[in-house]
Amino acid sequence: MNRTLYSMLLYLAVPVIAVRLWLRSRKAPAYAKRIGERFALSLPEFRQGGIWLHAVSVGESIAAAPVIKALQQQYPDLPITVTCMTPTGSERIQSMFGDSVQHCYLPYDLPLASKRFFKRLRPRLAIVMETELWPNHINQCTRLNIPVVLANGRLSARSARGYGRFPKLVAPMLKQISAFAVQSAIEAQRFIDLGARPETVAVTGSIKYDLRVADEVPKQAQALREQWQATQRPLWIAASTHEGEDGLVLAAHQQLLKQFPEALLILVPRHPERFETVYALCLEQGMRVQRRSTQAMVSAAHQVLLGDTMGELLLLYALADVALVGGSLIEHGGHNMLEPVALAKPTLTGPHYFNFLEIAEQLLEAGGLQEVADTSELVQAVVQLWSNGEQVRIMCNAGQQVLQRNQGALQRLLDIIQAQLLADK
Repeated sequence: MNRTLYSMLLYLAVPVIAVRLWLRSRKAPAYAKRIGERFALSLPEFRQGGIWLHAVSVGESIAAAPVIKALQQQYPDLPITVTCMTPTGSERIQSMFGDSVQHCYLPYDLPLASKRFFKRLRPRLAIVMETELWPNHINQCTRLNIPVVLANGRLSARSARGYGRFPKLVAPMLKQISAFAVQSAIEAQRFIDLGARPETVAVTGSIKYDLRVADEVPKQAQALREQWQATQRPLWIAASTHEGEDGLVLAAHQQLLKQFPEALLILVPRHPERFETVYALCLEQGMRVQRRSTQAMVSAAHQVLLGDTMGELLLLYALADVALVGGSLIEHGGHNMLEPVALAKPTLTGPHYFNFLEIAEQLLEAGGLQEVADTSELVQAVVQLWSNGEQVRIMCNAGQQVLQRNQGALQRLLDIIQAQLLADK
């Protein structure tokens, strides 16, 4: 399949895309808003000649935050436009950067929509986070002489096999990309095997290791625990959970309550549209629940704090004594375990962490992360960490060492971006 056939199929799929948007809007009403942006029919007024950065959703937006902040400091005269594809990503971008960046949804990869978008935006440089590759958008950048940088690039073996099924579409697209800043040598080779020009591919590491936690986050967490009179309560968090996972976590918490009746679980669903469902599930399980969105006090009677807010994940991690990173007890692939590690929290993961394989393997090998296979092992691990301060200290130190050893990817990426901007002059 070449790009012409791909574009024809994409146009034919527009009715399906519209129905999918409608179905998603029934669970998350925000999907029904700003539809014109998705087809480049109604776009904001943009200052042209700046840097465009695309981060598909919340996770990529968080990872992109230090890049955006560094670009704002380094190039204060260049307008920065940040796009995404999801309402949660949009909300996060706006909460982090407000009016300091230009923002809209990235239009679908339809040729006419792509032309309208880039005609309106006209950036000097395009930066795409991780592996959000769209053939028509990249081709349009090439037509307009806009260099494209793939930042923090990653490509799993599974994704590489998928891309490999369409060599006539993928290889020309990868050859059009000006620079690849990828996380590992294995992923670099996968991009080259699929058609990327070897001279454009550099291993920079993962910018997720360059996470910096603001000093006020642990201070705010400590103040909240004091307000709740919970400084001595055993607290644990299950963060970024998905459908099918919350029940497993609540079952584990039921077991923990038998040994630690005063225990508190902080349960944070990954997607806002599931907040109500998870709240109802907690009540069905007989749990006494407080909702973080109410900003109300957590009392000794509460057994679960539902993290139904956006932009507070680091604070909620900081509140806990033990952290489980969700998306890993089910076959979703896990989430970023470096966030609790950066807060010096003993961190657990389920067996399904294939989306963060390189990070997880380093942490597991160093002893800075513990894998649990099921609910039973999860309970045992939490109990052991609550009961063994020395194990917690060793585990947290190991995690911090892995974090520090791998830092520097952000600066290497910024050097590549600078080279592309200088070459564009």
